[in-house]
Amino acid sequence: MLNVTNAVVRYGSIEALHGISFDVEQGEIVTLLGANGAGKSTTLRMVSGLHAPSSGSITYEGRDITKVKAHEFVSMGISHVPEGRRVFPRMTVEENLEMGAFRRKGPLRDDMEEVYTQFPILKDRRKQPGANLSGGEQQMLAIGRALMSKPRLLLLDEPSMGLAPMIVETIFSIIGQIRDAGTTVFVVEQNATQALRLADRGYVMENGRIVFGGLAKDLLGDERVRAVYLGESVDT
Repeated sequence: MLNVTNAVVRYGSIEALHGISFDVEQGEIVTLLGANGAGKSTTLRMVSGLHAPSSGSITYEGRDITKVKAHEFVSMGISHVPEGRRVFPRMTVEENLEMGAFRRKGPLRDDMEEVYTQFPILKDRRKQPGANLSGGEQQMLAIGRALMSKPRLLLLDEPSMGLAPMIVETIFSIIGQIRDAGTTVFVVEQNATQALRLADRGYVMENGRIVFGGLAKDLLGDERVRAVYLGESVDT
């Protein structure tokens, strides 16, 4: 579904991504792991058209999207949930969800009810402004808003950041349900344990480079991942 080949991203004279390559197959959950500053969010911004690579290529469903403008991505079936949720604080939950479907035509009631089924608390809060929601509720709203565009590929940037463990469990459970319903998911995460338990495959990024990748179950047992990202000591 998605293929990135030798992509380089620069911010002025600074090279943030150094020729990275990876792929995401349809129907998978793929996670990108790495420490703060490794280049994970930059990678998602590149994939969703917010920062075009200076070299390399990106293909989506067989189409070269390397130079496609960001505002066209939603119509192609790609939705990006950014780090920090970024809900519209003065809009109600319902209005936020409607904004997620701004490129679509026709009634939205059934789609909104589907989101409310996945996130029942949002239905209870539907007339409240986004600013009044807790962090976990805002994350649910951000994901629900993205789902309103009916994406085929969902990009998630640190969905567990700043959330209580019980809420993290709920969020990851719903991400699995989203994949099971037919949406492919590419998720950036620092919570390596949760991400690898959920994902089919994973990649590890360090200093703007993808240093290795593989099946999620194999990465969970990899000594490098255990030592650096899971906080476990490894006997030498």
